[in-house]
Amino acid sequence: MARILIIDDDPIICTLLLKLMEGLYHQALAVHTLAEGLSHAQNDDYDLVLLDIDLPDGNGLQILPDLLGMSSVPEVIIITGGGDNSGAELAFKYGAWDYISKPFHREDVTLPITRALQYRSEKKANKGPVTLDRDGIIGSSSIIRGCLDEVARACISEASALVTGESGTGKELFARAIHINSKRASKRFVTVDCGALPETLVESILFGHEKGSFTGATKNSDGLIKKAEGGTLFLDEIGELPFSMQKALLRTLQEKRFLPLGAEKEVSVDFRLIAATNRNLDHMVQYNGFREDLLFRIRGIEVKLPPLRDRKQDIEEIALSKIQQFAAHGDKEAKGVSREFFEALKGQEWPGNVRELINALEYALASADLDPTLYPKHLPPKYRADLLNLKTAPKIKSNDGPFDYPEIGDDFPLISDYRNEIEKRYLQALVIRAKGDRNTACRLSGISQSRLYDLLKKYSLSLADSFDD
Repeated sequence: MARILIIDDDPIICTLLLKLMEGLYHQALAVHTLAEGLSHAQNDDYDLVLLDIDLPDGNGLQILPDLLGMSSVPEVIIITGGGDNSGAELAFKYGAWDYISKPFHREDVTLPITRALQYRSEKKANKGPVTLDRDGIIGSSSIIRGCLDEVARACISEASALVTGESGTGKELFARAIHINSKRASKRFVTVDCGALPETLVESILFGHEKGSFTGATKNSDGLIKKAEGGTLFLDEIGELPFSMQKALLRTLQEKRFLPLGAEKEVSVDFRLIAATNRNLDHMVQYNGFREDLLFRIRGIEVKLPPLRDRKQDIEEIALSKIQQFAAHGDKEAKGVSREFFEALKGQEWPGNVRELINALEYALASADLDPTLYPKHLPPKYRADLLNLKTAPKIKSNDGPFDYPEIGDDFPLISDYRNEIEKRYLQALVIRAKGDRNTACRLSGISQSRLYDLLKKYSLSLADSFDD
């Protein structure tokens, strides 16, 4: 019998789910707010949480990282009537098991619940002491722990792995972590930057060639694939691999053999492929820029790395580690770090992610010179200016005062009216923070473009009118 927590403000849905859990012989409790749900999850161990998104005191996705970070590590299924694809993507990124839209039929939730509990049971039965060599991966946020869980899963498998994420998120670090924690760790980790391969030489570089197979081929040469024998071949930025070579790579992955350029006999090879990209390969498949069959083959296990802006709680840990590392390499004492310096780092969006953060830290250390402690003044001017712009951002244009919860007077409002007022104020704050930029507004709020425009229209708001005149 499993223990299940239901967090949903709809009494009809709660009654239906409670009866369903009873029929499946599970113990279930239903609560109606985020605060209640979080309190119960902190005080009791649950195997599964059924979480609504649209709740009276906020968006259910707010507490998803907290739920997944509990010591009991419950599985979480999102059940919502107000969801969209961007909300689902965010939920999956955090580690949700499934995302179910209302209204639903009994079988729509029965199978996901059964599968999630079955998975949890198997995971508990097979759980052993697994200690990963993180190989420079820094961070303890729930989202990065989820990525490390995927690394652990990839380590015990021989399936090809795909590491995705924006530039600078550390894709090669995670690829190396998969290799050094696998049974192939004693063999080579061969890195290939697909974006730097000359198209005229890519076949020779990957598959090797025989002497005389082309002008300049003065001797036989093993390709990089053969050099990965017994180990791991890491194809960085695989989205840049010429389309003409993708079929040959697919065949090599399937058959474990290939024909070097100019050779008459195929060569057998045993290697594990890990690929990485910052491009949307699914989108490339739609426009014939990437082979769909190759994508299926390389995506045996996928590790999706979050941008730094989505795990800002890791910034302090990363900064301290890198500052100590720089000091050790320079044979110097590590500098102290002021609280204001950390807050300044957390106030940035870091489009270049961890790589950009490291560059900024190097600048700050050079700027500080003999100063014993780092302060915001030591950061590059661009970052200091960005902080100043944030502090002086225009206030919300609203006739109802500052952005806070509306007061409840003697004329007690309907919950729908109260919720609408909070939603309107949220949107007013959103367009200010996004500076009128549609993509930024969608990213910050976790909603799709169509949903954003529907909400703005509902409250007669506009991205173009987000600033005071």
